[in-house]
Amino acid sequence: MKKTLLALGIPYLLSAHTMSELFNALKSHSQTKFDEIQIKKTQVSISQAKSALYPKINLFANYDMYTDPTSMRPVAPNKKDKAQPFSYNILKSGINFSMPVYIKSIYTMTTKAKIMQQSAKAKKHIDLLQNEAIIVGANANLIYLEALKKSLNAKTKSLLSTLKIIKIKVANGRTPASALFKINDELNQINIAKNNIALQKNQIISTIKSLTGISISKPIPMQYNSKIVEGKIKSLQPLKEKIKADEIEVKAQKEKLYPSVIAHGIYFYTSGEAYNNHQNIDNTYGSIGLSINIPLFTKTQTQAIAKSKIELESQVVELQKLSDELKAKAQMLNKSLILLKHSISLSQKNVKNKEQLLKIAKVNYESGRLSIEEYLRYEDDIVEAKANLFKAKAQKWQTRMELAVIYANNIEEIVK
Repeated sequence: MKKTLLALGIPYLLSAHTMSELFNALKSHSQTKFDEIQIKKTQVSISQAKSALYPKINLFANYDMYTDPTSMRPVAPNKKDKAQPFSYNILKSGINFSMPVYIKSIYTMTTKAKIMQQSAKAKKHIDLLQNEAIIVGANANLIYLEALKKSLNAKTKSLLSTLKIIKIKVANGRTPASALFKINDELNQINIAKNNIALQKNQIISTIKSLTGISISKPIPMQYNSKIVEGKIKSLQPLKEKIKADEIEVKAQKEKLYPSVIAHGIYFYTSGEAYNNHQNIDNTYGSIGLSINIPLFTKTQTQAIAKSKIELESQVVELQKLSDELKAKAQMLNKSLILLKHSISLSQKNVKNKEQLLKIAKVNYESGRLSIEEYLRYEDDIVEAKANLFKAKAQKWQTRMELAVIYANNIEEIVK
């Protein structure tokens, strides 16, 4: 069964316990295979460009009927011992060929096809990094939601312990029955929040499955293994290669106005019935030669050159635009990392403070020095503080991954 699934290109791994397993599944999934097909297409384009240098060889046969006697071959000088072959009906068959001896644009287009292949390979690499970054970001969100769920469970446990005390107080007439409704309402709000968490987790799990074919049931532990190496914006490499190819395209279009040299040849056999004595006659005939073609005026080619120049200019402007955008984004992400690091530090302190305040509030409520509404605010505060902490950690992962893609870092080495 495993071999069958592999033959079909379907990952047989149905679950994953490490990020490496998810990354490996991504490489064999349809998202990545699409880019591999694009590379294969460029390989065909290279072969197609080279094939223009090969000779074209054709077999042919035709049968012609004429109103007047027609020569079965080009008329040669008269020979005393051989009459000229003329017939009303002539069958011709044979072989012809043509082959470029010198067409400069063919070599240039071959070079362009090779560069387009480099662009496709670069795009495959960047697309893989982007998908790996999506997986890491999605997993970070799962960790955030799982931690948030745990904090809600802790809040539920705390409220249930308080609920026991309230029931005793209500039974003794020391607390109004409305306190029970408020606690139960708070417990219901927790269940609503947990249900929303389940919905969000389902969407994230679906995203990971769409990229890897693997459906995970819980977040995968991961750690930051190495720093991001900044420098050149390597995510623009596919577009840079495309611009190189467009430059060569302009050159190739210009070269189509250069003189071209083509070898050609033909060999054929003719047969027919002589028009004057009705005898069957046949002949063979052949030629080989070179032809030089010098374009003097070709309006369509002039327009093709202009179009290729505009396409090149468009790609150059697009490169500059994306470069400016990514530089600005990289600066923003680096500043965000500093702020997120500070936020995490502050949030960690805030959680500790809120935990202490909740303990105090619980004691004060039990002793009657705090109202039920005030006590519940402390319960809400601790959940909110933990949510801010978990969210900041998830955002830090996502920010790092965005930077890694911009600079085309190896995400498999960064995340373990």
